[in-house]
Amino acid sequence: MKTLTLTRATILYSHHHDDRHFGFSSHYRCFLSIHPISPPPPLIASKRQRVGLSFITRAADSTQPSSAAASATNSANKTLVTDDEITLAKISFGVIGLGLGISLLSYGFGAYFNILPGSEWSAIMLTYGFPLAIIGMAFKYAELKPVPCLTYSDAQALREKCATPILKQVRSDVTRFRYGDEQHLDEALKRIFQYGLGGGIPRRSAPILQMIREEVTEDGKYCLVLVFEAKALQLSDFVKRQEKFTSFFGPGITAEIGKGENNDLYEVRLISNTNLNESSS
Repeated sequence: MKTLTLTRATILYSHHHDDRHFGFSSHYRCFLSIHPISPPPPLIASKRQRVGLSFITRAADSTQPSSAAASATNSANKTLVTDDEITLAKISFGVIGLGLGISLLSYGFGAYFNILPGSEWSAIMLTYGFPLAIIGMAFKYAELKPVPCLTYSDAQALREKCATPILKQVRSDVTRFRYGDEQHLDEALKRIFQYGLGGGIPRRSAPILQMIREEVTEDGKYCLVLVFEAKALQLSDFVKRQEKFTSFFGPGITAEIGKGENNDLYEVRLISNTNLNESSS
């Protein structure tokens, strides 16, 4: 293998010149020197970056399809059921009375002053319109609106076979218009919390029913959840009356007390002791 060596040359030139005419001489010298060129400094090797790829292998879980199917089944059973049934109990008598009474009064006055046709019927319209409007206002004043009810599809399937008659009656009473009552389940709460009695609570601190919920427990039992709002009470006030809830809404149920989503909400879970297998047999 041949090695090529780089050199650097320096040339010096020498020249002598005599000028006899003018009487002076000049002398120039040039030298040539050859010497090797020092090699350039080695280039700094650039750093190389290595990219490592790691592959992690994992065994396939054979239980994934079954768990996915189970979760899909549970989510399907947890779908909410919309209550589209129209019954007379869900219609406000106050709205009906006010609507009819005001309509008859308005048309009766218009017909009486010949603004609207039918002047011969104006007296009858005014005669019946006035009391209907008064009755409608009275119903509207004494009206207690129904509470919202959330029903899951699995609970709806168990209601007819597993819910006790008292639980069915409670659901029916609180989901319709009531008249003359201060609040839903007023008589039940009065006996359980003993308003104004020793060991009881003041009536102004009484819990107020906000909504109900129908669901199925983990062991497959029908459960009616009563959600109360009680700003002046604590969870302990409900827990120490757990047996009273069980005895009042029994027989055939077990009451459980829990905390709601907000600080002022408390849940009373009325769980039916009837299983689907026992009711079918």
